[in-house]
Amino acid sequence: MISRAIPTDFAPDAALLKGRVILVTGAGSGLGRVLAIGCARAGAIVILSGRSSAKLERVYDEIESLSGGAAQPAIATLDLAAATAVEYDALARTIGTEFGKLDGLVHAAALLGDRTPLEQYDVPMWCKVLHVNLTAPFILTQVMLPALRKSRDASVIFVSSGVVKRARPFWGAYAVSKAGLESVRAMWFEELEGEANIRFNSVNPGPMRTAMRAAAYPAEDPNTVPTAESVTSPFLYLLSERGRGIDGQFIDAQ
Repeated sequence: MISRAIPTDFAPDAALLKGRVILVTGAGSGLGRVLAIGCARAGAIVILSGRSSAKLERVYDEIESLSGGAAQPAIATLDLAAATAVEYDALARTIGTEFGKLDGLVHAAALLGDRTPLEQYDVPMWCKVLHVNLTAPFILTQVMLPALRKSRDASVIFVSSGVVKRARPFWGAYAVSKAGLESVRAMWFEELEGEANIRFNSVNPGPMRTAMRAAAYPAEDPNTVPTAESVTSPFLYLLSERGRGIDGQFIDAQ
């Protein structure tokens, strides 16, 4: 269920995020793409981040073609698996210079990795999944803090998973990375608790009809799984000023 702090009948409107600058990682596909378009439709200036420029450009065009118009998005190509400190710092400087603040940061990028027993898990893949799913969100949050602090109401959202609720065999590095991400989110909340203008939450979207879900459950009928579009409301609520006061929470979207 959605947290009781978020109305179950909440429906975003075209002015919900007006004037807010929001960075979405993994914006080229899956949940990241859907959230980026949803933020733009709600009036936000969206910074599309991902490793594939071609995919980001397609999402850019989708936003530009939204009926009723939308604020012009920006593209920030960044391969979280290989990005250097120089690239992270350059992105932070660019956002600070171009926008002057950052009102929202959504960590939607993730790798599934292998679905194999730990005994057989490929070590390089383990390291890559942990880096993309856990280390990169930590780094990106850290370098974006100056821009987040310039917002009067900044919202950081970590995309979580049901695998953090109990240990599941064969989920390997993905489950470990998501469990670690919950610890990172909790520490950010505790350490910056005195800064009321920045809040840290995580949202578990639940089962979604995405390529990652299909890879994890190849025998599943995708038509039996909710679309990514159907789980965006809690994210948009938390990114808006209506989400003020919701901080340090783990929220189930379904």
